[in-house]
Amino acid sequence: MVFVQSPLNKTLVVNLNPSTTTLQELSLHIQSNYLLPISQQRLYLSPRLLSAQENDSVLLSDLGVSPNSTLTLHVPFLGGMQAPVAPKVRTDFLNTKPPPNYVAGLGRGATGFTTRSDIGPARAAPDLPDRSAAAIGAAAAPGVGRGRGKGAGEEGEEDEEEEKGYDENQKFDEFEGNDAGLFASAEYDDEDKEADAVWEAIDKRMDSRRKDRREARLKEEIEKYRASNPKITEQFADLKRKLYTLSTEDWDSIPEIGDYSLRNKKKRFESFVPVPDTLLEKARQEKEHVSALDPKSRAAGGTETPWAQTPVTDLTAVGEGRGTVLSLKLDRLSDSVSGLTVVDPKGYLTDLKSMKITSDAEVSDINKARLLLKSVTQTNPKHPHGWIAAARLEEVAGKLQAAQQLIRKGCEECPKSEDVWLEACRLASHVDAKAVIARGVKAIPNSVKLWMQAAKLELDDVNKSRVLRKGLEHIPDSVRLWKAVVELANEEDARLLLQRAVECCPLHVELWLALARLETYENAKKVLNKAREKLSKEPAIWITAAKLEEANGNTGMVGKIIERGIRALQREGLEIDRELWMKEAEAAERAGSVATCQAIIHNTIEVGVEEEDRKRTWVADAEECKKRGSIETARAIYAHALTVFLTKKSIWLKAAQLEKSHGTRESLDALLRKAVTYIPHAEVLWLMGAKEKWLAGDVPAARAILQEAYAAIPNSEEIWLAAFKLEFENHEPERARMLLAKARERGGTERVWMKSAIVERELGNTAEERSLLDEGLKLFPSFFKLWLMLGQLEERLGNLERAKGTYELGLKHCPNCIPLWLSLAHLEEKVNGLSKARAVLTMARKKNPQTPELWLAAVRAESRHGFKKEADILMAKALQECPTSGSLWAASIEGAPRPQQKMKSKDAYKKCGDDAHVLAAVGKVFCHDRKVDKARSWFNRAVTLSPDNGDFWALYYKFELQHGNEDTQRDVLNRCVAADPKHGEKWQPISKAVENSHQPTEFILKKVVVAIGKDDHAAENGKN
Repeated sequence: MVFVQSPLNKTLVVNLNPSTTTLQELSLHIQSNYLLPISQQRLYLSPRLLSAQENDSVLLSDLGVSPNSTLTLHVPFLGGMQAPVAPKVRTDFLNTKPPPNYVAGLGRGATGFTTRSDIGPARAAPDLPDRSAAAIGAAAAPGVGRGRGKGAGEEGEEDEEEEKGYDENQKFDEFEGNDAGLFASAEYDDEDKEADAVWEAIDKRMDSRRKDRREARLKEEIEKYRASNPKITEQFADLKRKLYTLSTEDWDSIPEIGDYSLRNKKKRFESFVPVPDTLLEKARQEKEHVSALDPKSRAAGGTETPWAQTPVTDLTAVGEGRGTVLSLKLDRLSDSVSGLTVVDPKGYLTDLKSMKITSDAEVSDINKARLLLKSVTQTNPKHPHGWIAAARLEEVAGKLQAAQQLIRKGCEECPKSEDVWLEACRLASHVDAKAVIARGVKAIPNSVKLWMQAAKLELDDVNKSRVLRKGLEHIPDSVRLWKAVVELANEEDARLLLQRAVECCPLHVELWLALARLETYENAKKVLNKAREKLSKEPAIWITAAKLEEANGNTGMVGKIIERGIRALQREGLEIDRELWMKEAEAAERAGSVATCQAIIHNTIEVGVEEEDRKRTWVADAEECKKRGSIETARAIYAHALTVFLTKKSIWLKAAQLEKSHGTRESLDALLRKAVTYIPHAEVLWLMGAKEKWLAGDVPAARAILQEAYAAIPNSEEIWLAAFKLEFENHEPERARMLLAKARERGGTERVWMKSAIVERELGNTAEERSLLDEGLKLFPSFFKLWLMLGQLEERLGNLERAKGTYELGLKHCPNCIPLWLSLAHLEEKVNGLSKARAVLTMARKKNPQTPELWLAAVRAESRHGFKKEADILMAKALQECPTSGSLWAASIEGAPRPQQKMKSKDAYKKCGDDAHVLAAVGKVFCHDRKVDKARSWFNRAVTLSPDNGDFWALYYKFELQHGNEDTQRDVLNRCVAADPKHGEKWQPISKAVENSHQPTEFILKKVVVAIGKDDHAAENGKN
């Protein structure tokens, strides 16, 4: 290993052996690994330069480089300053003075001569010395030339050159230039470093200026080359893109590519061999048709062919061919130490059940398995599963007799194995099975499985009971046998048997409970007391005792028993699991023991619940029980919660909702009466009680409740309005007017004035209605509904200018009221045409940006006058400003051409998939495409998401009238009546019309369906 120190002060590690590596190999290694050309490498060992041409083939060790030596790598700066070169070190003999009369090369006949490079271009060649024979013996005069020693003057010149640090006559170096010789000994200071950095930056700048042109030219050449020489994949790219259209059948129909090489076209030698007789015989038997059964097949019943009687081809060859392989496998499966087979025979039991023999190969597999299992039974005869597997193998192979013989041997070898006796019983016939099982129970008298199997073999219940009782003599503590024998006995015998069973199995609670159910009331209590003594930690005994008392009418004892039971269980150290006891309460409710359920809830509902979490936890428990259908359990939880939280209105309301959904009117009325007793200032409870009485048809009782409510809350506007609605809906307008008059006298709010105007409108008192509206607007000028009602009154009377003035005045007080803007635009369109309506809607959009209703009104106004292009432009702007408006997307879907509706529906669903308007619009698209099931699903989602919008119910009902049956139509109608919708673009004008003010929801729904049908028909005519 050699270390090389680079100019950047980094040490390079070269993993080479100096004794076997030359200097040239080291230079090549540096060039290949560090990308430094050999011509620019200057390697130094201390001050000595190694990189010389004559040293290339010299080993590093001969140059003084040893392992772990550090070489210095110097890189010359071409065209610039360079770090000083280490001075040449001359060997000692060159520095010594030559001996007297020494002429270099004289002994080999060399003569001195001078070349142009020695004297330079401007120096004249000196005279050559006389080399005659006479002068040879004389003393050598100083001269010039190679091959001779130095004169006295030359020695001084060489010393002078060494002092300068360079040779003036040095030849120009193509790598270092003249600077290397001129400034080799100069000091490399900061200014030189700065100059090199500047020149390097200039070089980079010049290179970057040419880089863009160079890269552009290279890119152009590459593209030109690729265009003229495209790849195979590029040539077929357009065809490959079309492959996704191919179906599976098209892929399968593509023919395979054949081999058309010349090699395969040569005629090959074909040899033929005679067919063996066994193969011909097999083919003959396969093609043979038999019209009658042979005697052997008839003996088997005709339904199957016995395996031993099936004509088979020569199997000897098959067996011999596989004998070696089988023996090797058996050897591998044997334990090398003990010689016992390590195969698990249990794995064969399930595989053999589904095995069918269909070919000679499977016959060979059966033979191999037979040999393997034979090895199992021989090496380990006391292993019962080996005998069972071997017997089942023979059963699958059709050799039932062999299977019976094998299992009989298994019974002899393993007489204490239940599985072997049960398998022997299964394989035996019905007559022999009893004998087999008799030997089995004699060998293993304490086996419950064998006694149960013996009972199954009997045909009548008497013999079955006799066998089971015989088994109980040997195994008196078997709960399974006791249960089986009790199930076969009548009630009286079962009671006697259970009495004996609880004596033999006193720790089994099911036997005690079964005995208690069969005993009389007094005896059942004694039985449960004994059971409680034996099983002091069993909660089921206490719960059964509570159910027993409840069944006998002692409901007062139920709570005491449960309370005592919980205390007793806690004394025994049993932890009371609240969730488990709640499940027991639900089970008691399902069993009809309501009092027991209530007692369990009352005594366990507070276990493990923090005081601050009681309300939240109990309400959640009640809601979960309600979801599971355990109504009595939920009612019991609410009842207990109301004893703790008497003044919590939310719990009273949830309990009232439970009674309203699953209780009776009487229970709900009792609950609400109790609620208003504790919370007399809860308006909602009073109103709920009054409404329930009204819905039940008891109007006087509803009036009485409202009177009590008014006495409790004298200044409640809600109670005044509820009393007004009660009288108004029951066609008592005079009583309604009196109530509203009193409410106005006592400082009623804007709602009272609005209801008063509605009553006068219903009665047809126009002047009184106008007077009430004027007075109301003086008191409440910012209540927009009064302005709307006044404007609509003027429109009904034909005073369109006054109506316009009313709307404009209302907008001054309520500039953000969208209904006022829409009413004014509609009036302007009717009176002054589309241009004025456009101006109104534009002003409305400026004052109320991002309002979908205003955009939709503008689009529909353009569509009504036939300006389809302007309507589309407005719709595009509207969707840009309100991208999540479901009503705008629904209108866009309905206004799009039929081919584009699906794409519009997809975009709308991505933007606002949870909007009921979009769901209803998509349902209409599916309805037009005759996709009934999908349309029904989307309409159902719409009404589920927005049940208060009557338009969706009308669309759903109209769809069912067209494509549904009576059941679906009735279901939609009943759901709509239950939802009682109040809103909708089509619903509100019809439901609030004077002639429809007291009509039921069903009537309004059908009128809206008719109106939607007319609009759809008009839209179809407009498109056509």
